Amino acid sequence: MSRKLMGLAVTIGLALGAPGAAMAQDYTWKFGWASADSQTDPNGVTAHEFKKAVEELTGGKIKIELYPNRQLGDEKAMMEGLRFGTIESATITASSMAAVEPAFQVADLPFLFSDVESAYRVFDGSVGNQLAEKMESKGIKVVGYMELGFRQMVNNVRPVTQPSDIVGVKYRVMQSPLYIAMFSSMGGNAIPMAWGEMFAALQQGAIDGMEGPLPILEANKLYEMAKYLSLTNHSYTLGGILVSKQAFDSLPADLQDAVMKAGKQAGKAQREAMGKLNESLVETLKGHGMQVNEITDNKPFREALSKVYADAEATIGKELMAEAIAEADKK
Repeated sequence: MSRKLMGLAVTIGLALGAPGAAMAQDYTWKFGWASADSQTDPNGVTAHEFKKAVEELTGGKIKIELYPNRQLGDEKAMMEGLRFGTIESATITASSMAAVEPAFQVADLPFLFSDVESAYRVFDGSVGNQLAEKMESKGIKVVGYMELGFRQMVNNVRPVTQPSDIVGVKYRVMQSPLYIAMFSSMGGNAIPMAWGEMFAALQQGAIDGMEGPLPILEANKLYEMAKYLSLTNHSYTLGGILVSKQAFDSLPADLQDAVMKAGKQAGKAQREAMGKLNESLVETLKGHGMQVNEITDNKPFREALSKVYADAEATIGKELMAEAIAEADKK
């Protein structure tokens, strides 16, 4: 009799436990990024697209909670969180990714890409796959790539159409050795300066120009302080849609497939949104009176930066760097 009662108790227990077991298969992930939660912020657009795609493709089995504005820490802290599994997902710039996997410095090579299509060929193909494999060995899964866009040059001296147009021009640059080397190698006067100091310096003539992505130029009304906007595309800011390998490996195979699809889907949607925004911003800046020109051949600029490329080769890897250049230059 006691055996029958024990068997019944086990059966009841399993039945009562079944709903809890099913619920245990649901997952809640934190998704962090360093900038604003805005419809025009590249990271914010990515976050919302990823949340939408993941929750739709998993039938709600994975819930994404959004944490903008460095709520989960700056990019360095979020990278550490992804590696240790305390954060499940995030979008991070390639510059910060390079601190963990140096080969990602290939994304920051100046004048590597002539347009977005050349960047997509590199990062959606073999080079992007190799970078993702390298990052996975460090505990982080790359499920997609997004973009923060190209950086452009603005100044009050002359349009930039060839490297010699940069000679002697005083450019505010980020306090980064790569950017200082980039402008100095082309004969410019590279002046490292904090962002907040730049506006007064430009108005007072202490500098002649600066560089940055179109949304930043328009939002900060650079058209009121500078005449020439040259669409140089000198730096392409890549971002990764990243997932903690610990979190990813804890998923069943069907949910892993869904997360990978969601990453690609979110990256594609974000790129399309940013492309439309940048097109409209060029027209907006023209409307504000800026003289806009576009360089058609980036190879002379790259040749002027041969030492910068040579120095980067040891960090990125000779073969990977050569493959990226060849793929970017395809017509």
